[in-house]
Amino acid sequence: MSQKIRVLVVGCGHMGSSHARAYHKMDGFEITGVVSRGPKTRGRLSRELGGLAEYDDFRKALEATRPDAVSINTYPDTHAEYARRSLERGAHVFVEKPLAQTVEEARSVVAVAGRVGKKVVVGYILRHHPSWVKFVEIARTLGKPLVMRMNLNQQSSGYEWETHKQLMGALSPIVDCGVHYVDIMCHMTQARPVRVQAIGARLTGEIEANMYNYGQLQVVFDDDSIGWYEAGWGPMMSETAYFVKDVIGPRGCVSIVSPGDAASSSDIDTHTKTNRLRLHYSERDARGNFVREDEIIDMSDEPGHQELCDREQAYFLRAIREDLDLTDHLEDAVNSLRIVLAADESVRTGGVVLL
Repeated sequence: MSQKIRVLVVGCGHMGSSHARAYHKMDGFEITGVVSRGPKTRGRLSRELGGLAEYDDFRKALEATRPDAVSINTYPDTHAEYARRSLERGAHVFVEKPLAQTVEEARSVVAVAGRVGKKVVVGYILRHHPSWVKFVEIARTLGKPLVMRMNLNQQSSGYEWETHKQLMGALSPIVDCGVHYVDIMCHMTQARPVRVQAIGARLTGEIEANMYNYGQLQVVFDDDSIGWYEAGWGPMMSETAYFVKDVIGPRGCVSIVSPGDAASSSDIDTHTKTNRLRLHYSERDARGNFVREDEIIDMSDEPGHQELCDREQAYFLRAIREDLDLTDHLEDAVNSLRIVLAADESVRTGGVVLL
């Protein structure tokens, strides 16, 4: 398949716009149109990319353009429905994480993709980040069990806080953001998760009474590895210790060094930026002193957010053209969703959830 893949971009917010820019610059894609309920956002993106067909209704756009692929970058409550409808219309699908709001919906998307023979790629951007790939690679050398500590707290206001409140109409922060980092933990351990427990707190009256804007989860794997993840959104969140990416094993530990005091949790580039990795070795000599000094691995030339989106879409194109087997990719997406939804259940019930 050498002809251009005609892609419909659904959702023109931050991620949708970034993915649209990736399609626009790549020879393998041609954008058939952009879809958004907001005329300002889709109009701005259309003008930026030279004038694209604009639609305010997904179903009408799908019927009108008959694309080869659909890029779904909307709020999570539409992901599964839009993905299934696109697949049934004969289109490959790129969908931002999470794949769905429930495990059952996620599995239904996977089932439809298998039945119609089309590709589904889920937007796990960290899988395409060379520094995070290195982070996982080193973690696997530290022995077992692993202790994995990660968080992403975001102090948000203005437009960002309004976006977070919209997201919390469907999912909590430990679900929406947690799928990224739980996916990384699963890659590090290559083990089966067995139980999850979590706690959460509602720190604002601006969200529904049954929702919480801060949470933390703990997941235990069958190799005795454990993972901790924390996420909070809102104007009340602290800018202290919002960035922790740390893995410990019997042979030592590896950490992503924080971007520094000048960074802000609301800066989306800091969500993936590593700057440096610090590798510590636990080996000691006969006198009990460390044999090796800590190793600092420079990652200062790493890709920015837009380049990472470019890499994601290059993978999507390759998956279509080379007929890549995405079985493991989709099973991992379902598995990470299963873990964070179990964490959400634990917050609401106060109990441990067995997987």
